[in-house]
Amino acid sequence: MRRQRRTKIVATLGPASSDPEVIERLFVAGADVFRINMSHTPHDKLRSFVAAIRAIEEKHARPIGILVDLQGPKLRLATFAGGSAVLERGAVFTLDADPAPGDAARVHLPHPEILAALEPGHTLLLDDGKVRLLVEEAAPTLAVTRVVVGGRISDRKGVSLPDTTIPASALTEKDRKDLDAGLEAGADWIALSFVQRPEDVAEARKIARGRAGIMVKVEKPQAVARLAEIMELSDSLMVARGDLGVEMPLERVPGVQKQMTRAARRSGTPVVVATQMLESMISSPVPTRAEVSDVATAVYEGADAIMLSAESAAGQYPVEAVATMNRIAEEVERDPTYRQVLNAQRAEPEATTADAIAAAARQIAETLDLGAIVCWTASGATALRVARERPRPLTIALTPNPATARRLCLVWGVHCIVTEDAHDVGDMVDRAGRHAFLDSFAKAGQRIIVVAGVPFGTPGATNLLRIAIVQGT
Repeated sequence: MRRQRRTKIVATLGPASSDPEVIERLFVAGADVFRINMSHTPHDKLRSFVAAIRAIEEKHARPIGILVDLQGPKLRLATFAGGSAVLERGAVFTLDADPAPGDAARVHLPHPEILAALEPGHTLLLDDGKVRLLVEEAAPTLAVTRVVVGGRISDRKGVSLPDTTIPASALTEKDRKDLDAGLEAGADWIALSFVQRPEDVAEARKIARGRAGIMVKVEKPQAVARLAEIMELSDSLMVARGDLGVEMPLERVPGVQKQMTRAARRSGTPVVVATQMLESMISSPVPTRAEVSDVATAVYEGADAIMLSAESAAGQYPVEAVATMNRIAEEVERDPTYRQVLNAQRAEPEATTADAIAAAARQIAETLDLGAIVCWTASGATALRVARERPRPLTIALTPNPATARRLCLVWGVHCIVTEDAHDVGDMVDRAGRHAFLDSFAKAGQRIIVVAGVPFGTPGATNLLRIAIVQGT
């Protein structure tokens, strides 16, 4: 099975897609990676999902990526005496360490780390931004605020802090257990929530020890401000537009999305655009025109992957949502403008042998109109560098490592095949041509380009480029 598009699709599993038959239908419809949201998934269900996905993978003889998404810290208010209170605009409202039920004048904030970090001038957003507070006075055990945007607030509503860096780990005790469970189950990617600084990523990397790729969900202004540093420690990025839209003005989010996708392309870091892409398909069999344009914009920008959340996890039309996203991506990629945009955003290769080889492979393949670029890769680094170039021919990644193939399922334009490593240059060329022929990337007599590293099996040693003629069977 080969896709007719370069952009990958991530589908979230949930109540609407927990049956193995539905998961298989999602895969056939176009899902390349399945996301398991640990906010709603116990460990036994996680293992059940992974087993179902691996069975589908074996049945279709195609690698499938699994993304385990950690919940992250949940910052919430405590309770109110009557279950809720109305905060009037301009009123004074205090957040404190007193566990007594709250009222319209105060409430307990059961997060001493927040109270310790707040400063005058900082903003607090309650209930996804419906209520906005401005800190006027701050002390270690309380914060006196002015209500800027009022409204009704009820028990345990969420608290967002767009101006405040909290001196606490992005990994809660639950996250650590979920991370261990995900790694034990064989997850290919781990998504980190609530990242504020590079140290948050380093902590997760230390635990994972290379057993899974680390994806940073950029959902806080603090992460946007330190994006370059965070990217250096990340294996991939997610533009988490829902939370970004709460913690910064909505009108800024499209610009941040473009900045992130372009920064990721320059560095060769896979980037996923997420949140509410086909939101109306939770309850409707067709999306709105605005949603179609939103998905198309992410594809035009050259994002590696686009993601469905509630649409596939809890919606009434999960398979239709994946199929719709698949059709949108295919149509955009047929548009001549798409190639013009990708070419205009191409970054100069870095001064490394691997980058020079990848850039040359793309240029030669396009100049000679070759059938495919075939990468022999152990770690996936060669395929990542070629994908960074966004070549017009599809890229085939041949790897002896199933984990590498599964991780590359997230990467733009890469078709992964698990096979034993090449024994010599002749074997490398022969099998590259055979796989290109069998998967219908090239016809007998057509030329392909082969990229590899010698000696074989040495990670990161991309140093060989070969033009070959496909022999067929």
